Amino acid sequence: MANKPAPAGYRGRPLNRALDWLRHPVHAIGTAALLFLAYTVVWPVLRIACTTFVWRQQDVRLTEAANPGHFTLYHWTRVLASDMSASLFYKPILNSLAVGAAVSALSLALGCGLAWLVTRTDMPLKRTISFLAVIPYLLPAWILSQAWLTFFKNGRIGGTPGILQSLLHVSPPDWLSYGFVPIVVSLFLHDSVFFFLIVGAALNAMNGQLEEAASVAGARRLTVLRRIVLPLVLPSILSGFILIFTKAIGAYGVPALLGTPVDFYMISTMLYSSMRSRLTTEANVLSLTLMLISMLAIYLNQRAVGRRRSYVTVTGKGAARTLTPLGAWRKPAAAAAGLAMAAVAVVPLLVLLAQSFMLKEGHYGFGNLTAHYWWGGSDPDINTGEKGVMRNPIFLLALRNSLYIAGAASVIAAVAGLVLGYVAARGRHTWLGRAVDQASFLPDLIPGISLAALYISMFAKPTLFIPALYGTISLLVLITVVKELPFTVKAGGAAMMQIGAELEEAAQIGGASWFMRFRRILLPLTRKSLVSTFLLVFIGAMKEMELIIMLVTPRTETLTTLTFYYAEKGYEQLTNVILMIIIAIVIAVYAIAVKFGKADLTQGIGGS
Repeated sequence: MANKPAPAGYRGRPLNRALDWLRHPVHAIGTAALLFLAYTVVWPVLRIACTTFVWRQQDVRLTEAANPGHFTLYHWTRVLASDMSASLFYKPILNSLAVGAAVSALSLALGCGLAWLVTRTDMPLKRTISFLAVIPYLLPAWILSQAWLTFFKNGRIGGTPGILQSLLHVSPPDWLSYGFVPIVVSLFLHDSVFFFLIVGAALNAMNGQLEEAASVAGARRLTVLRRIVLPLVLPSILSGFILIFTKAIGAYGVPALLGTPVDFYMISTMLYSSMRSRLTTEANVLSLTLMLISMLAIYLNQRAVGRRRSYVTVTGKGAARTLTPLGAWRKPAAAAAGLAMAAVAVVPLLVLLAQSFMLKEGHYGFGNLTAHYWWGGSDPDINTGEKGVMRNPIFLLALRNSLYIAGAASVIAAVAGLVLGYVAARGRHTWLGRAVDQASFLPDLIPGISLAALYISMFAKPTLFIPALYGTISLLVLITVVKELPFTVKAGGAAMMQIGAELEEAAQIGGASWFMRFRRILLPLTRKSLVSTFLLVFIGAMKEMELIIMLVTPRTETLTTLTFYYAEKGYEQLTNVILMIIIAIVIAVYAIAVKFGKADLTQGIGGS
């Protein structure tokens, strides 16, 4: 019996179903988001991993056994099991782990202690102390290393001595001027603000009745802290610890300024050094190991948090918070906290500002003051003829590039985070929504300098319909947006969760398209979240260096990379001038966002 012909349109039904499925905004945006993340995050990692197992043409100069295009374990053996492995890999990785652990532990002690004082005690001046505590977040991490050198640099290694040796005629030991100690101190003073914000928010949201009930039952104050407060905020503490650990092991600016003069290398600085030495494949191996360490740390954190029992600490019942009375220690505690935060946030800025007006380092007198480094002309006797910053065309180019990158990346990242957050929130019960939410976290697993190494390999040549982006501003904007996605998507999803779906449904019944609903309903209702996201991404982009240090070219110079170039050349005053300008821009944008956008970082902790 002959087969009957298939009805018209039969073969088109799967395609039609797929098209109907894609017409739903969550499905269309979610699919596009997964493709984008696969191309910008997953594919680069797989591609760079494959390169480490293949002979390359430049390997011929390293060994006669090189056979370009064929499989090899040479690069992994060279990094992990050769005569140079100790200096190339094992010493740097041990240094990285030691710095990461020390920075995280010290940041935990300072950040958590300050968060508890501000949120759970009756200490005065909380708003002032909270603002001072947040200032380091607004500054590049390596500004503290620059201030450290200004104080503790010795004449044996750093040329012109610092303030301590100039005034007291006491030469600081090398271990105090450079290496492990100053790197740890500089990073932990900067990064402890993350513990303060994360743990402070958790403590602020905790129901005070829990502590009050324990006190009524006769529990002592230390018992309450140990048995009630600590278990409730432990997930936040663990998350903060891993966040700071991964940031510390991937940091580049501070270890480069304070470590390389005494050959104290971390994985990040060794990776950069390998790239500059054209040992690209070895740098790729180091990049992968840095990623694996970060992934392992985050995995262990998720396992530790996931195994813990959860407790409801925020309920619909209002309860007055009972603050721990400090008694006679109220004012001393406030004074100590205020002075400590001022010493970290304000003193370095004042010192570097004063240094920018000194004609010669180490001469502290009014006759040595000058504005040459700000707007002076070329003088062959000063910094080999470098002009003052304001009259230097390279600075003007870097300023324009920095403002463009920070502005464009902030707008794109804020809107993209809101759109992807919409998919994660509205599709949270579907596989697509969960996939977008989890995939958007992938850039957080890759340290900034490793991501930069990936993008050099990926965008150095045209690929499919994507042109070669290396050496363009577009690449710097793209990598900034991608790196910020974990934060912006979480912020966008949290904002969307607060908006009822019935508002969209009513507009949809009225005939409004998704773009109309997004523009007329969702954007206005999430304005505060957008401003906050824009602010944080802008601040991060203005002070970013690890992420872009390997991607900039003379045409795409930024303020941070120009500052680092001056620091490496020993032009301390020019370095300080540009640092002051970066700080002025960041603080001005922060002040505008606080005044007009109500986006205060301290709100909900000590700033409310």
